[in-house]
Amino acid sequence: MEAENTFVARARDCRTHEALQALYAQWADTYDADLRTGTHNYVAPLIVAETALKVGHQTKGTILDAGCGTGLVGAALAEGGAANVEGLDLSPHMLQVAEKSGAYRRVFLGDLTKGIARPSQFYELVTCVGTFTHGHVGPIPALREFVRILKDGGHIIVTVLEEIWLPGGFKSEVDKLQAEGLVTVVSTDLEHYLKGQDQAYVVVLQKKAIA
Repeated sequence: MEAENTFVARARDCRTHEALQALYAQWADTYDADLRTGTHNYVAPLIVAETALKVGHQTKGTILDAGCGTGLVGAALAEGGAANVEGLDLSPHMLQVAEKSGAYRRVFLGDLTKGIARPSQFYELVTCVGTFTHGHVGPIPALREFVRILKDGGHIIVTVLEEIWLPGGFKSEVDKLQAEGLVTVVSTDLEHYLKGQDQAYVVVLQKKAIA
């Protein structure tokens, strides 16, 4: 219990990409056990996957799981019938675990604080869980990049830790995207994240067609 608590605290205290990569290199092999079956009860991946599956036909298209980590979201999507999921993460060690899960058609390294190496209008659905948290990724440019790579009518489903929703600028950026006519805000529901410990906003956006 002490070790897994230390990893969560250390992850949220990271301030550089190098620190994150070093931490996740250490944590990758036990990450799933620590968070899914350990004391933390990390339910956010399942909640987002269930939300995505309710969207309907888009889970039959090409999906990007951004910040996929070891593949908890991808595995839940695959269990629901999604067969064309790509995973992006900053950590090569986490990606190795995700690739071995068999839930992803392809995995690739990427930094969500920069542009995503994919063409515009490429995916039907983008998920992002556990990345918009302390010490990780802010809303800019990530949310706009998700909109860019998404096909018209596609959905973005992300978690944003409750504590940073306002002070981290996430609500402001979502409001701007809506005001600019780029997306419709479908929902921003507060849900369990680490059940019994944290909550996060599950944000669902739909990309508008630009005439």
